[in-house]
Amino acid sequence: MSQSPIYKQSQALAYGLAAIILWSTVATAFKLGLNHLAIEQLLFVGIFASWSFFLMVLLFKRSFYLAAEDRLIAPVIGLLNPFAYYLILFSAYDRLPAHIAQPLNYTWAISLAVLSIPLLKEPLTKNTMLGFSLSYLGVFVLVYFSSPYTGQTIDTIGVGLALLSTVFWALYWIAGKRSRSDPTSLTFIAFSTALPFSLIVCLNGPGLPEIDRYVLTFGLWVGLIEMGITYILWQRALERASNTGRMAQLIFLSPFISMFFISTFLGENITPSTLIALLIIVMGTWVTQRSTKD
Repeated sequence: MSQSPIYKQSQALAYGLAAIILWSTVATAFKLGLNHLAIEQLLFVGIFASWSFFLMVLLFKRSFYLAAEDRLIAPVIGLLNPFAYYLILFSAYDRLPAHIAQPLNYTWAISLAVLSIPLLKEPLTKNTMLGFSLSYLGVFVLVYFSSPYTGQTIDTIGVGLALLSTVFWALYWIAGKRSRSDPTSLTFIAFSTALPFSLIVCLNGPGLPEIDRYVLTFGLWVGLIEMGITYILWQRALERASNTGRMAQLIFLSPFISMFFISTFLGENITPSTLIALLIIVMGTWVTQRSTKD
């Protein structure tokens, strides 16, 4: 029995909103997790949890397809993301308040647009330049005008790490752009590559964490929610949406919902300058993404 268009759109919206709300919790989960686990431990537990999740998904689907041309690029993708991306991002969150790290990480769309020019031969448009200018104006406002309100000195290394993480995310996206593999299969191979590397850095650093409530709560939350379940929810939302472009606009809600969680559960002071900076960054991202569609 075929589903009505209205029912399918309702399903798409429900899946999309669920993914956005869950994504919005991860900045809070990162900070809470890093209060109890070392960077390397959170990285390993998160990757292991997500790897296990995708393995179960593939076993349930009873299908696996990795295109021949992707057999070499899939391990590279895994080293870019999740391994390097989250190692750098967790290091940034370890140094910065969540309300600073989260907007900085949101500039990934700008890094993607800029790197696509030399790597994908995409044209440099006026919208791209405007979006770039707006987003980094937002970064300037965030870094230089938030600290007087909070009384905190912004860690410049943390800022650099947060911005660097967006470069690795963009490289990961570009590397997988032309993939013809099943997305879940490709993601599983990427996590299979990242898992032993995350284990090595964990063993050579703080060592494996003891299994306690913090590992089970924050490690699994980061692994299953940030890296796993939201991926499936978002894929289902896009599959059911009649207009994927409109569905993608929901992403712009995430940083603002995230600020609510950061304020509520971390008790961080969300200043007017932070919200203004975030709004400018989001506007820059929106303008940049518009340029890729025109």
